[in-house]
Amino acid sequence: MSSRRVSLGIPVPRRTDEAAGALPDTADRPDTPALADRFGREATDLRLSLTDFCNLRCTYCMPESGMVFLKKDQLLSVEEIVRLVRIGVERLGIEQVRFTGGEPLTRPDLEEIISGVASLERRPDISLTTNAIGLDHRAERLREAGLDRINVSLDSVVSETFEHLTRRPLLHRVLAGIDGARAAGLDPIKVNAVLMPGINDHELPDLLDWCLERDLQLRVIEQMPLDADHRWERSTMITAGDVHEMLAPRYALAPVAEPRDGAPAELYEVADRATGLHRGRVGIIASVTRPFCADCRRTRLTAEGRVRTCLFSREETDLRTALRSGADDEAIADIWRAAQWGKKAGHGMDRADFVQPERPMSAIGG
Repeated sequence: MSSRRVSLGIPVPRRTDEAAGALPDTADRPDTPALADRFGREATDLRLSLTDFCNLRCTYCMPESGMVFLKKDQLLSVEEIVRLVRIGVERLGIEQVRFTGGEPLTRPDLEEIISGVASLERRPDISLTTNAIGLDHRAERLREAGLDRINVSLDSVVSETFEHLTRRPLLHRVLAGIDGARAAGLDPIKVNAVLMPGINDHELPDLLDWCLERDLQLRVIEQMPLDADHRWERSTMITAGDVHEMLAPRYALAPVAEPRDGAPAELYEVADRATGLHRGRVGIIASVTRPFCADCRRTRLTAEGRVRTCLFSREETDLRTALRSGADDEAIADIWRAAQWGKKAGHGMDRADFVQPERPMSAIGG
C-alpha cells in the first residue's frame, strides 16, 4: 500500500502546539501502511479518549475547580470513533484499543461505541480505563457489547484517603463498580494506583494485599508531570525503587518469566515473605525512572480527534476536520501516519529543557 500524500482539497490538518509546528517531513518515511516512526517503532496500541470530563477531581490529574470541558459537538461522535478505529485496524495495523478519558463511563453511548468497534471484521482487543463509578449498573451490558477487560483507577481503599486524593466521598461507588465487573465476568481486572508521598504511599502493602485477595492485578504507577496544577516534582515522587522497598518486608517479588513485549508495566510474581506462598502478580509502571520509550507501541487520540504520539507531546494533529470535511479513509490514514512519523525518541523528562504539557491527563487520555 502506498503512502500517498493528501491532495483532495481537504483543509490542511491542524497541528496544534505551543510551538505551532507543521506536520513532520515524511519524505524519508518507508513505504509501509503501518504507523511507523523514525526510530523503527510501529504503533499497534491505540489509546482513545472519549471525553475530557470526569466525576472525580484527583489531585495528580485535575484542579479542584475551574475546568472548562469540551462541548458535545466538539467530541467525536459514535460514528466518527468507530470509523477512526476501523481505519486504524484495517489500514494502520492497530491490534488493541483502550478507551480512556476523563471518565469514559460518563458517556451514555459507551455501549454503542464498544459494540461498533467489536463488530469490525478485524476485531481488535477492547479495554477500558475507568474509575468504576456506575460500572456496577453497566458492566454486564458493556461485556455483552464486546468489552474484553478493564483497568480501574483506585489509589486507596481507605475512605478518608480516597476522599483526600479525589476530592469526592465516592469510594463505596468505586468498590461497587469493581464488584459489578467481577460479577459480569470481565477478566482480568487491573487496578491502577498512583502513590503520593505522605498521603497514600504507606498504604501500599495493604492495597496490594486487598487486590491479591480478590484476584485483582495491581499496577503501581509513578506519578507523572501531567497534573493540572503543575506541582509535580521529581525529587519528591514515589519511584519504582521506593515501591520495591515498601513491599519488601511483607512480599518477595520476582520478575515474571515471559517477555514484556512492549507493555508499560514490569510484572513481578508475588510471594508472601513469611510463608513463601505465591499470591499472584503485581505490575510497576515506571515511566519516569525506568522509561520504556524505546519499545513504545502506542498512538493516542484525544476526545476531539487529535493525534498525540506520546502522553508528553506538545504537538497534536487534527483528524476531526478531515473526518467532517469528506476525506476518504486513506487520506485520514495518511494524516495519521505523518503525525506518527514525527514521534520523538522519548518523553525527555531527563532533559534540562523538558516542559510539562499544558493539557492535564484528563484532557489527554491515559
